[in-house]
Amino acid sequence: MILDFDDLYTTATVPWDLGEPQPAVVALEQAGRISGSVLDVGCGLGDNAIYLARRGYRVTAIDAAARAVELARKRAVAGGVDVEFAVADATRLDGFDGRFDTVLDCALYHCLTNEQRVRFVAALHRATKPGALLSMLCFSDGLVSGVPAPLPVPERNIRDTLAAGGWDVTDLTSGELLAVTGSSHEFLTQYPGAVADAQGRIPMPIWIVRALRR
Repeated sequence: MILDFDDLYTTATVPWDLGEPQPAVVALEQAGRISGSVLDVGCGLGDNAIYLARRGYRVTAIDAAARAVELARKRAVAGGVDVEFAVADATRLDGFDGRFDTVLDCALYHCLTNEQRVRFVAALHRATKPGALLSMLCFSDGLVSGVPAPLPVPERNIRDTLAAGGWDVTDLTSGELLAVTGSSHEFLTQYPGAVADAQGRIPMPIWIVRALRR
């Protein structure tokens, strides 16, 4: 599946636009897995970054899709929240060397090719301080209520790529990411049997990864 994200944010209602932070991200913050200066990489429409900024963190949020960043800035302004947004290539992160204590990747890793994942993990290493924490939510090859993820990533791929890029995986568990069934994107048409909650959202299977920078 190859997606043109600039086009999606211009022409479609994307399935990951909950209008609020992902519950899995809220749970990470409540579990103490966010600290210091935070990089939200692949921030999309900014709701996770806005939530973390409201919680008192210094947040920089980047996305390769200029339209997504434009809309995210508007949401932050409307919410009276200060977030540093930027259009940037997550596989390079030029100009961000050694800045961050925490990285949040909510649903970017699985969008990358294997070659891009190697560059991405290396870029995160350059952009963070020694001992920095990476929290990553990535589509898994499991099922939630019989529903598979559209871009499944095997556990071994995550462990091997992070280890080679200077990160030690300290925790890797299964979880859920929510998608909006009212999306105008064909992404969700593959799952006609999925059961939505009262807000029209369906759970997708993910890995919840915790890794420390060496």
